[in-house]
Amino acid sequence: MRGPTSRADSSSRAGRNSPVSNRRCGRWRDHRQVIDGILHRVRTGVHWRDLTERFGPWKPVYERHGLWSADETWERLLQQVQADADAAGEIDWDSSVTRWAFEEATASRRPGQGAPCLGGLGHGCGR
Repeated sequence: MRGPTSRADSSSRAGRNSPVSNRRCGRWRDHRQVIDGILHRVRTGVHWRDLTERFGPWKPVYERHGLWSADETWERLLQQVQADADAAGEIDWDSSVTRWAFEEATASRRPGQGAPCLGGLGHGCGR
């Protein structure tokens, strides 16, 4: 990636590519404000009810996140934002990260190595 992208830039990209209202639930709040609220919650880990007022009421932010997670809107938004950034030359795909992740994922399957212990202390690990 060439440099850090501002939150305003990323939310405006997502807002441009976001779906239109399904008209079943009435009028939706501004997508950018809601997306910023969702991203703030993901970054900080605050409870939904503790979102600040600059994102609007917490409940529409929470409900839109749940709706978009269930119908895979987030997947489509991510793919579209990545495609736009790639077309603009803003993404530098580095295959070394993919290779490292693959090697780490298959490390326990190498001959002579057992499965990694995931249980922690007191769960039969390291005995």
